Amino acid sequence: MNNKNIRLRFAPSPTGYLHVGGLRTALFNYLFAKKNNGKLILRIEDTDQKRLVKDSIQDILKTLNWSGIDFDEGPSQGGDLGPYKQSERLLIYQKHMLDLIDSKQAYACFYSNDRINEINKSEIAKKNAAEYDKKFQIISVNEAKERMETENFVIRLKMPKTGEEIIKDEVKGKLKFDYSLIEDPIIIKSDKYPTYHFANVVDDHLMKISHVIRGEEWLPSLPKHVHLYKCFNWDTPIFAHLPLLLNKDRTKLSKRQGDVAVEDYIEKGYLKEALINFIALLGWHESNDKEFYLIDELENAFSLDRVQSSGAVFDIKKLNWLNQKYIQQLSSKDISNQIQSKLPSSWSITLEMIDLVKDKLDNMVSAKQELSIFFETPNISMSVLEKQFPSNSQLKSIINSAIEQFSKIQDIDKNIFNEIMKKIQADTNVGGKDLWQPIRFVITGQIHGPDLSSFISIIGIDECIVRFNNAKL
Repeated sequence: MNNKNIRLRFAPSPTGYLHVGGLRTALFNYLFAKKNNGKLILRIEDTDQKRLVKDSIQDILKTLNWSGIDFDEGPSQGGDLGPYKQSERLLIYQKHMLDLIDSKQAYACFYSNDRINEINKSEIAKKNAAEYDKKFQIISVNEAKERMETENFVIRLKMPKTGEEIIKDEVKGKLKFDYSLIEDPIIIKSDKYPTYHFANVVDDHLMKISHVIRGEEWLPSLPKHVHLYKCFNWDTPIFAHLPLLLNKDRTKLSKRQGDVAVEDYIEKGYLKEALINFIALLGWHESNDKEFYLIDELENAFSLDRVQSSGAVFDIKKLNWLNQKYIQQLSSKDISNQIQSKLPSSWSITLEMIDLVKDKLDNMVSAKQELSIFFETPNISMSVLEKQFPSNSQLKSIINSAIEQFSKIQDIDKNIFNEIMKKIQADTNVGGKDLWQPIRFVITGQIHGPDLSSFISIIGIDECIVRFNNAKL
């Protein structure tokens, strides 16, 4: 296939937030298009009117724009093959529906209002309806069209009753489907809107989509889609179904075990570069051990033959590790600009503070916790100290000596601090971690933390003495 004819699409439904799995699908389509000098189309699949969420389209577009995934055609970009919102394409679907009815490859099924309500409320009634609807196949085309003018109806696609469909998938390999196990799917609903099956195929053909890259949850629909292409005598695109995203226990990724909305990760201060890097590695990897990718490196490296067929575990610890590495590459000024809205307005943050804690940040929201040690006096009493260091019998002596030595100075630098620690060691005959860890714990509330002399120079000698005095209680 000529690269200039390579066209892919990402087609979200505005029924809520953009799922991280949706972002991965968009990203993989984007990377494949870029790698092959193709085009990427954004299409809004808003035909499920009952599930539409107000402002969802705007929220999804905002999230995609944040991610840096650019589209060549779409509702905002325009293009020659629109409209790019399915709710604006109803006349197109109607024409193709009538073509299928005329060729007897689809048939109308008629319902009273009561029966439509019953089917909408009951999954059992919905399943039984497919068998019930077979009786409508004997109605003539003319009668069906006439009754469609005045009665409630749905349109079903007539599937083959025997045989099998063998389809090559770029990720899953050769797939086989038994037609005897597939019911005739509804392609036009009672509200006159198309189902996903129908609108998806019609739009992909008319928009000249050459490759369909989507999640493997659509695999059961694949034979229905391929059969529709055959009904219209259209060429089928190349299919690639991406592996499911999984929790660590290898169940399907769900909100019960953590955040699944991209917006949640944006709100928590994950960097775009880190999230895109992480998501790219969910089910895809080069043959090497490379972990860090800029977006242009991903564009050059991506290929479908390196996408795995089994599920990909969404490991939040790895995301945090990646995000931490990306944050460490930022200047303290850049970090300061990004965290201001996430901190109490009463805190006066300096770049020196950020310098000391930036290596511990795994997202921008965690900055509040890491910086709190500068503004909130730790509640470290002697009983807390003894519980933390039960084998250290000199804790009271260390604290008393620290108060005495710190009270003698006005300012501090690294050299002065080291001299003070030597004097405390001489007073108490305690050295090493038995000295340094209690001092650090009292001053910062942490066993491990920033450089102590730098930390003390920021909070000041007086605040240090307050913290030591608390430990005497």
